[in-house]
Amino acid sequence: MCLRASLLFFALLLSACAVRPPLPVPAPLPPIPPGPSTVPPLIPTPQAVLPGLKPVLWTAVPNWQTTTLADSWSTFLQGCTVLQKQSAWRGVCEDARRMNSPNDESVRAFFQRNFQAYESSNEDGTTEGLVTGYYEPLIKGSRTRTARARFPVLAAPDDLITVDLASAYPELKNLRLRGKLVGNKIVPYATRREIEESNFRIKPLAWAEDAVELFFMQIQGSGRIELPDGSHLRLGYADQNGHPYKSIGKLLVERGELTLDQASMQSIKEWGIKHPDKLPDLLASNPSFVFFRELPDGLTGPLGALGVPVTAGRSIAIDPKFIPLGAPVFLATTLPNSPVLLNRLMLAQDSGGAIRGGVRADFFWGFGNDAGEMAGKMKQKGKMWVLLPKDFPLVSARN
Repeated sequence: MCLRASLLFFALLLSACAVRPPLPVPAPLPPIPPGPSTVPPLIPTPQAVLPGLKPVLWTAVPNWQTTTLADSWSTFLQGCTVLQKQSAWRGVCEDARRMNSPNDESVRAFFQRNFQAYESSNEDGTTEGLVTGYYEPLIKGSRTRTARARFPVLAAPDDLITVDLASAYPELKNLRLRGKLVGNKIVPYATRREIEESNFRIKPLAWAEDAVELFFMQIQGSGRIELPDGSHLRLGYADQNGHPYKSIGKLLVERGELTLDQASMQSIKEWGIKHPDKLPDLLASNPSFVFFRELPDGLTGPLGALGVPVTAGRSIAIDPKFIPLGAPVFLATTLPNSPVLLNRLMLAQDSGGAIRGGVRADFFWGFGNDAGEMAGKMKQKGKMWVLLPKDFPLVSARN
C-alpha cells in the first residue's frame, strides 16, 4: 500500500519512508463508498500481542479535553467500512454511524464511553519517538512512450511470488518474502538495476518524463501522473521486488557529491541534470523497486494499508506490530520545523517499510507540491496514545 518513506530530507538520509505499504491491497478496488448498505460478514478479531501498549486514564492523554476531535470523525467512519468486519470493532462502528451531527463533545464522549486509551512505547520502554511526513506526488508522463516520456511505470509481474509466513509462524505475521520460482526453488527477484537494464516483459501502465521524480514516487508508494491532455492517472502500490531500500541521498553525501544540508530531492535532481551519465548508476544503487497499479476514479486519496483512502492531515502510517491498523491514535507532536504544538486525533490507516517501533508515525500531508514541502520538512519528536475498543482482545495488556 504505506512503502514508508518520503522524499524528505530525513528519508533520503535515513530511509524514513520506505516502500509503502508493505501489505498490498487486493485488486481491483472500486471507489470507497461513504458507508456500506449491507452488513458485512463478521469475522473474529484476532488476539493481538502488542508489547508497547499500557492502559492509562483519559486524564493522562495531554490536551484530550481541549483538542478538536470532530474533524477526524469522517476519517474514522471511513476506516469502519473495513474494521466493522471484525467482532471487536462492529459494535463501536455501528454506534458511530448512528451519531447525528457529531461535534467535539459528542465525539469525545463516544470514545471515552467505548474505548480504552493506551500509552504507546518503544521496545526500550521510552515513550517519545519520531514523526515524519509523506504525501502524494504529481509527475508528468503519458500512457504511451514518447520522446519525452520514456521511463516505464511497471505493474507487478506475474512471476513475482510473495510468501506469507504468518500461517506457520504467527509472530512473523507482518513479514513477507518476495522472489521468483526457478525450477523448484524460490530465488531473490531482480534488483532495480536488473529490472531497468533488462527487456522486462511487462506492458507499462504509463511512461514518466523524469527518472528522478518516478524514483521518488516509488518511495512514496503512490502518486499521480499528469497526462498530455491535463487529466490525471492515479497510481497505487501493487508490490515490491523484495530488496531493501538504500538512500541515494546518503550515498551522494558519502561520495562527497553533496553536503549533508544539501541532501534533498531538488538537489539530487539538480545533480542528475549536471551528471546525466552518472544518474542511472546512482538510481540503480537502490536495489528496491516498486510496482504500481492503476486506481479507480473517485477515490479521495491514495489507498493505505488498511484498504481505504488516506486523508490529508488525519491519517498516519504506523508499525502494525505495535499498533493495530485502523485504530484511532492521539498524536502529540509539533508542526514541521516549529515548536508550535500539533495535538490531533489521527487514524492509523497506513504502514511503511521503515516505520518501525511503537512510537513512530508518518503523517500524511495530502497531494501536490505544498503537501510535499510540509512532508519534506517534518522530522519531529512526538508521543502517541492508541484508542482501542474496550473488548479488543489485547493479550499483552491483560497478561
